[in-house]
Amino acid sequence: MKNKHSLLILLIFFSLQSFTIKDKAIKSSFTVSGECMMCKKKIESTAINIEGVKSATWNVQKQSLKVKFFSEKTTLEEIQKSIAEIGYDTELFKATDEAYNNLHYCCKYERK
Repeated sequence: MKNKHSLLILLIFFSLQSFTIKDKAIKSSFTVSGECMMCKKKIESTAINIEGVKSATWNVQKQSLKVKFFSEKTTLEEIQKSIAEIGYDTELFKATDEAYNNLHYCCKYERK
């Protein structure tokens, strides 16, 4: 009888532990080409709208996007691919010419 109670207590303890463990957000940054505050708004909103992205901040001068995301929901590659799809080159993906050409004239950066 004592073993059953001990087993039950252990089972309850480990069940509660699994509910209290929180997934930690991964912090990362990568280069995203762009020019202006309009670019900033589009880049950040594209990243934020990806499921699993907690935050995104693009620095215009450094051409760098800082992101926090949950790896169970998305990947760094998926985030960069989504940004390239709207016309901005990233470290891993180059935007298509069509996507780049669809950017507003003030957002056209010098492509490498």
